[in-house]
Amino acid sequence: MTDIEIQNMTELKNIKEVAKELGLKEGEYETFGKYRAKIVIPYSSSKGKLILVTAINPTKAGEGKTTVSIGLADALRGIGKKTCLALREPSLGPVFGAKGGATGGGYSQVAPMIDINLHFNGDFHAITSANNLLCSMIDNHIFQGNELEIDVNKVLFNRCLDLNDRALRDVTITIDSKKNIVRKEKFNITPASEVMAILCLAENLADLKERLGNIIVALNIHGEPVYARDLSAQDAMAILLKDAIKPNLVQTLSGTPAIIHGGPFANIAHGCNSIIATKTALSLADYVVTEAGFGADLGAEKFLDMKCRISHLRPDAVVMVATVRALKLHGGVEEDKLEIENIDALNIGLENLKKHIENIKNVYRLPVIVAINQFSTDTQAELEVIQREIERCCDVKAIPVDVWARGGSGMAKELASKVCDLCEEKSNFEFCYDLSDSIPDKIKAVATKIYGASDVIFNEKAVKDMEDIIRLNQAGLPVIIAKTQYSLSDNAKRLGRPKDFVITVKELQLRSGAGFIVAICGTTLLMPGLPKTPASVRMKIDKEGNITGLS
Repeated sequence: MTDIEIQNMTELKNIKEVAKELGLKEGEYETFGKYRAKIVIPYSSSKGKLILVTAINPTKAGEGKTTVSIGLADALRGIGKKTCLALREPSLGPVFGAKGGATGGGYSQVAPMIDINLHFNGDFHAITSANNLLCSMIDNHIFQGNELEIDVNKVLFNRCLDLNDRALRDVTITIDSKKNIVRKEKFNITPASEVMAILCLAENLADLKERLGNIIVALNIHGEPVYARDLSAQDAMAILLKDAIKPNLVQTLSGTPAIIHGGPFANIAHGCNSIIATKTALSLADYVVTEAGFGADLGAEKFLDMKCRISHLRPDAVVMVATVRALKLHGGVEEDKLEIENIDALNIGLENLKKHIENIKNVYRLPVIVAINQFSTDTQAELEVIQREIERCCDVKAIPVDVWARGGSGMAKELASKVCDLCEEKSNFEFCYDLSDSIPDKIKAVATKIYGASDVIFNEKAVKDMEDIIRLNQAGLPVIIAKTQYSLSDNAKRLGRPKDFVITVKELQLRSGAGFIVAICGTTLLMPGLPKTPASVRMKIDKEGNITGLS
């Protein structure tokens, strides 16, 4: 059966029952129909163990990080642990683009799938509206006389839209046709917007408003920063976000509570759900399973070096997801031959997994375990190679799981038990770099320690951007590196564990409100395009409103 067929035959709990399992009382949450709610109480002190799920570099074969996260949470609950998931919201870009939905798969899903994948409680629309309100206020200020003397060629804040649309990467807008005031503009996808990052990093509504006001929107004709607060935009933006800042409560197919909130991409943004959601989950449950986007070189690095630094969160254990199929792709096997046993290719591809494990163990000093997300085409010999090699080379356990087929009731229970043991181990968590390091040194630390690069090159624009950031006294912020998710390098075609490569930084962008610097590498774009055959063309809706093709 398809994912949506499995969901349709599953009887979900009323969301009030899910809230009750977490200890929430009437008035501490707001319902959206029978199966969705928003939590309205402020989180209290964290009491739970935090489990971070990450993965190898993703491939077309699929890794199933979200599926494993859901299955692990179900398995923890199945062995008697009070558990809560804390995940990101799906973006309409991938839903209608190449990926489809992002609610797990098989019997390891969060529900209701359609509501979560489409417009989920309006959060992304509110973020898009708040972002574009600020943009309209910038251009209106210029139109109305430009008292702040904004340089129309130095507007730094861009519009956004939660859809893939390459035509919006470069546009020209007319501010005043009579005076011939025009300027270049570009749209980012909403998950890459600074407002999305701010929502995910804010501790509360007051912090949200302050961060919104701190957005540098432009430079004036004297080269000085113009802030959103100079336009008195922060309150209006916060009003649009007053409900979006509240974390969303749903459930897995097995009834495990799931808090889903915020949705930055990990390749072009910081890739973690909101701090409010994670801390709320930790205050309500004994074990919290959260996920960082794409491979550990992107999502986990940003979770650990940036989100943990800001929030003072510390994972108690890390789960690294891999599949036999994906590892064989990293080992050079063609996509149409993945079902054929190939131990030699698997051994080559294992180098990618080993590098990610080494980073978690040796750079961040955290305990880690591997979850092998099992496919029916995997052979016993292939599974045993992964288990044997990872234990021999990395001194780490690798546990096969069948969460797609059996949810948390199958082999995931062994993983859950091992993860509980791992959470009791002492760790000496460290960051990859210090905030006092220079901008080049912070970027080089991530590139050399985490990616395995030999060096970093900054092109002319990146150097100029760096000078501007230093001049604005913002050099002490964390760095977020935007690069391809498919490779440890900045070249999507270099799979496995590439050697002797250089990372090229094309430009730097300051996110003063969110509180980080974005380094854009390789051919990375902040507005994706649609594939030749988008997922949207496979979706159908009948006259009764029944949807098919959404996964």
